[in-house]
Parts: sequence; C-alpha cells; structure tokens
Amino acid sequence: MAIAATLALWSGPAAAGCPVWNEARLDREIGALEARLAEWDRAYYRDGVSPVDDALYDQAAARLESWRTCAGKPRRHAPELSVTAGPSAGKSRVRRHPIAQTGLEKADEAGTERWASRRDDLWIQPKVDGVAVTLRYAAGRLAEAVSRGDGERGQDWTARALRLPAVPNRLPEPVSIVLQGELYWQLDGHVQAEPQRHRARNKVAGLMRQAEPSPAELERAGLFVWGWPDGPATMPERLEGLAALGFATADYTHRLDDRRDAAHWRNHWYTAPLPFATDGVVLKQGKRPGGAHWRPQPPDWTVAWKYPGQRALAGVRGVEFSLGRTGRVTPLLHLDPVRLEGRRISRVSLGSLERWRRLDVRVGDQVAVVLGGLTIPAFDGVVWQAVEREPLTVPAADDYHRLSCFSLEDASTYPLGCKAQLLARLGWLGEALTMRGIGEGTWQALMEAGAVTGLLDWLALERAELEQVPGVGKVRAQALMARFAAARTRPFSAWLKALGAPPGSERASGDWAALAGYGRQQWRALPGVGATRAEALTAFFRAPRVQALAARLRAAGVDGF
Repeated sequence: MAIAATLALWSGPAAAGCPVWNEARLDREIGALEARLAEWDRAYYRDGVSPVDDALYDQAAARLESWRTCAGKPRRHAPELSVTAGPSAGKSRVRRHPIAQTGLEKADEAGTERWASRRDDLWIQPKVDGVAVTLRYAAGRLAEAVSRGDGERGQDWTARALRLPAVPNRLPEPVSIVLQGELYWQLDGHVQAEPQRHRARNKVAGLMRQAEPSPAELERAGLFVWGWPDGPATMPERLEGLAALGFATADYTHRLDDRRDAAHWRNHWYTAPLPFATDGVVLKQGKRPGGAHWRPQPPDWTVAWKYPGQRALAGVRGVEFSLGRTGRVTPLLHLDPVRLEGRRISRVSLGSLERWRRLDVRVGDQVAVVLGGLTIPAFDGVVWQAVEREPLTVPAADDYHRLSCFSLEDASTYPLGCKAQLLARLGWLGEALTMRGIGEGTWQALMEAGAVTGLLDWLALERAELEQVPGVGKVRAQALMARFAAARTRPFSAWLKALGAPPGSERASGDWAALAGYGRQQWRALPGVGATRAEALTAFFRAPRVQALAARLRAAGVDGF
C-alpha cells in the first residue's frame, strides 16, 4: 500500500479553461510550442519522419490554438515548411509534383456521417500509415518518384524508388501516367487495435533516407497505390485499370452501402490482420475532378476518419512523491484530466524516483499517456517541457527505508515528514492482523484526531476516546474496539508481518527474544536468505525503535513477545 505525500504543486495549467500563468509566461510557453510544432512539421514534410504520433500532434496543435485564444491572439496553426534537402536528406534534389498531392480533412464519426449524407457513389480505403509518394511513368517506365513534401514540391526519390522491389520499374503496358500512393513497412499479420511499438512509418521513412540500405531492408518496403489522378472517370474503371497494371488497390477499396458502411470497414481494418500499419480510413467519392484541378490542400471529395487515439496529451498539474511502508518513493503525476478509450485519466505513476530524475517532469510539462493492457493508465513519455521549471522538494532515494517513520515523533528527521509512511505502515498492519473494515480512511481519521501517532498507539485506546474521533461515533467505536481486541490474539507470525519484518523472518523458529539474538550467519543459514536479506533482518531485529515496539507488545501480553 502506498500513501501519498503530496508536494505541490497546483500552480500549472488549470484542468479546464486557460492556464493560470501570467501574460509574460503564457507568451513564452506559446512561443516554445510554436517552435516545437514547426520542428515536427519540418521532420514530417521534409524528412518523412513522425517525431510524435498523429494524435499527439493534433492535440498539441489544438493546445496551441487554445493558448493563443487565451492570450487574445488566435491564429490557425499552419506549418511553415521548407522541402529543401536537409542534412538527413543527403544530396536529394527538390522536384515539383506533376500533380499536387491534396492532403486530407479529418473528421470524427459525426463529421463523417454528415459528409457522407450529402454525397453518393462513396468508396472506402484503409489509411495506410507510411510515407506518401508520387510516381510518374513515361511510356511504361518509372521516370520520377517524389516525396509528398508540401504537396507541391518534394524530394527526388527516383533513384531509391528504382531499387525498391515493390515499385515496378516498368509497367505491363507502355502508358504514361501519374500515380499517388503510400510506401509502407511490410508487417506480418499486423493488428492495429493492439498496442503499437514498431513505429513502422518511421522505418520506411528512414529507409528512404539511408545512404546504402541492405537488400533485405529494401524488400521490407511495400506500395499501396491509392490515387490515379488522371485515370478513368469512375472508381470501378480505375480499380480495374490499376489491377491490369499490377497494383492490388482493389483488394482494399470497397463501395459503401447500407450493408457494409464506413463503420463496418473501419472496425474490420482496425481489428483484422493486415500487411501494413494504418491510422484510420479514407472515404472518397467515386467521381472527382481531374488532376489538373488538384491543389495541395484537402479537397471536398474525400475525408479521413481516424482510429481512436492510443495516446493522449495531458498537462502536468502536480508532481507527488508517494511513500510506501518500506520507504520506497514513487513519483506520481497529477494531470489535467483526459479521456482515452472512454476512460478518464487524471493520474499516472512514473514507477521510480530514478526515472523521474532522468526525465525531470514538472508542473506545466505536457506528457503522453496510454492505457497499458487497455485498462491501466500509463506514462508514455514527455512530449515537451514547459519553458519555466517549477521548483520541487525532491526526496533522496535513501531518505526513507524499512526503519524510518514508526511514529510521527520522527517527522522532523525526514524531508517529507512521517505521516505518509506511518499511514502506509498502519494499512499494512491492519491487513496482516485481519482487521476487517479498518482501512486507510479509518487510520487517517485516527491520526488526524491525534488518537494514533505511532504504529501501536491503538492498543491503548479506550472506547470513549474513539467516540470523540470525527466520523466514528458509539456504534463504530464498539466495532473498532472488538477488532483491536481480536488483533491482540493473532499468532506471532502475523505480528512479525504486521511490524514489517523483512521476508525470511517466517523461516526462523522461536519467539522475539530468539530472533533478536540471530546474527547474520544464522539468518544466512536459513533457506532462501542471502547476504542482502540477512543484513536487512539483522538490522530490523536490532533496531532500537523496533525493539521498543516489541517491548510494548510484550507488556500488552501479545503472544511471542
């Protein structure tokens, strides 16, 4: 049982509405977020790399707009892009797309339904999660391959595309056409609904940037052709034509109707094994303008309906260092509440103090959270840190231990006091002694009333004292006295556990006096007790505060003491 010792902290962004920062800090945080989004935009549009998941990017962009509104200067986030080759792109040249890549407008379920209700001849494809490419064939030969870039211009990928087995260098027919599609990292039986750790999109993006990828790596690239801008007028004709050219577009393109609507295919592709990663579905009208009318912006004849987010962006409202009965310090993050898979998440654990020190998470930072095993909220990383670092009092890993805080009298010795660890000790004691109905809330009430300030103070409580504790009353006091009396009769082994004796003490025989006389070698002679545990057992039984507890139990007539 871990009981929290909260340091606080509640000076960061409010759970709802605008952050509670002053104007100067809000401006600084807005500037930092704008710079971070620009950095992500450059990585995505220039290098084909996704530093963050799309869901986190979208949430960050929305956070920026919200903050700008709070600052009285709303402005729609638009990436300031440059597709000129950066260091990671080697000597790649920039080429203009023969036909612009349009991009996609994103909608939720309601938005998708509204879009579809005003249109007919609708089709659906999976939104393959890879890197977009334009392929131009001249007389059946691959003449040009261009990365998406900003939709008008992109990097010249021709030399690399010619080496990809998935991209035909020559078509079965000597046609001159322009195709648009997605280069993806091939996966075996991939199910998108399962937790993802492979970052397949980044793998194929890295493949396109590498100087000399291996033949095996080149084999891992796949191609899904989703667009033929100047192809036949109808979708069935385009699918038939693409099939004749060797492209399996028709395998993943279906007409929508009352029997199999968008929700059906979205769920199917989300849960079925596929050879590629996806992040949603794309709805299209069968008929659309010719390629000469395409522009590098989302058109009105197609829309994307993305899958539920597996990660959510949350602001840190507080940092708490939780103390357990053994003195273990566990950092906890209190978050602006977010919803993920229908669950409200407002707190996650960082697991260890060492991890917190490595990440240095503070109030105002923005972090990603996931549902571990689809049920337990889990920290997934820092997305970006606040410009201003909130001060914190952080305990050292060895400030608390198995022999600290048996009483509130020790509080002045420890940086976070002793209330949290003592409360955890009492909770553990109640469970070990089978005090049914006495949990953390009861112990906390007794501590706040001053009735219990040490681990064994409850032994001396009278019924009249309990009746004076807020929330207890006569009936509850009588029940508590009965539980306390029953606890006295519990066996010696249960009491050793209740006091917090290290594992291994149950393997020894004898009463308290006998165990207190054990040395390191005697403990080590017991099965399963190594050098470290023998040291801990010796220290526990010889500790003055523990011996004082044993003397008190002996005076109370508890068996074994």
